[in-house]
Amino acid sequence: MSNQKPIIKYLLDFLDYSEIEKGLSSKTQENYTRFLRKFFTWLESAGLQSLTPDNLSVDHIWQYKVFLSRHADSRTKKTLKKSTQNYYLIALRSLLEFFVEKDINSLPPSKVKLAKDKSDKEIKFLKLEQLSSLLASPDLATIIGLRDKSILESLFSTGLRVAELAALNRDQIRIKDLNQDLEIAVVGKGGKIRTVYFSARSVKALKAYLDERKDFDEALFINYRRGGAKNENSRRLSVKSIEDIVKKYVKITGLPVMATPHTLRHSFATDLLNQGVDLRTVQEFLGHSNIATTQIYTHVTNKQLRDIHRKVHERRSL
Repeated sequence: MSNQKPIIKYLLDFLDYSEIEKGLSSKTQENYTRFLRKFFTWLESAGLQSLTPDNLSVDHIWQYKVFLSRHADSRTKKTLKKSTQNYYLIALRSLLEFFVEKDINSLPPSKVKLAKDKSDKEIKFLKLEQLSSLLASPDLATIIGLRDKSILESLFSTGLRVAELAALNRDQIRIKDLNQDLEIAVVGKGGKIRTVYFSARSVKALKAYLDERKDFDEALFINYRRGGAKNENSRRLSVKSIEDIVKKYVKITGLPVMATPHTLRHSFATDLLNQGVDLRTVQEFLGHSNIATTQIYTHVTNKQLRDIHRKVHERRSL
């Protein structure tokens, strides 16, 4: 007989682990609670409320996936989308990762396979020639152009989320050598601190921009429109303003992809994987708490590898 307690009794332990050891925000913990309660409700409905981690089987996971695929949303009365089903599965996978960390015998997290959805939108990212055109599009004869060049270069160089970029202050950018990368600490989702790296190219763009700054605003990127920002104490660019700036240069460049700041983050991650950087390292660069979030990029790189193989293989004559 197992000396473990039932799976449904581990929720509070899991949430404590998520907060203290994983540093997840209260909002993320709320979401995990909601997603896991769906699994616990299913266990109870299947008469498995006493199921312990060491008795959880691959068949249980399969039955739960079947339940999710046929479950109707209480509001829309429609079956759950594949992407929504995956939220529940990722939460369950995180619970199994907690069991691994605490040496609680159970299924490996890898046994929880995410649902495949052919209707999901593909990740949008820019090819290197498209990136080159976009990064070269701002007019460097104006302070606004210098600022926008810095924004574009920084987004691609660091993989920062747009909110993280908007929150940067001038005193974080301490440039000592134009030919060297710059590394700074940023606070990401859930208050998680990570290091991001600015390439020598983005450092040069930042230096050119900061050299033209004559104001005393602490924000790294500020508004130059007449009247400034709504907040009298700062002209800091908002997330929406940065999104609009990226959209502006996408139109100027005439790119076929409607790129956003997040597209540049996707491009950053895809470029790293194409250069042979391992998935765990890319996870650290992006500040993802869960490796499953980072794994979406492997679909892009795997497709590229298939395309390369097809082109090379078809050119061979036997």
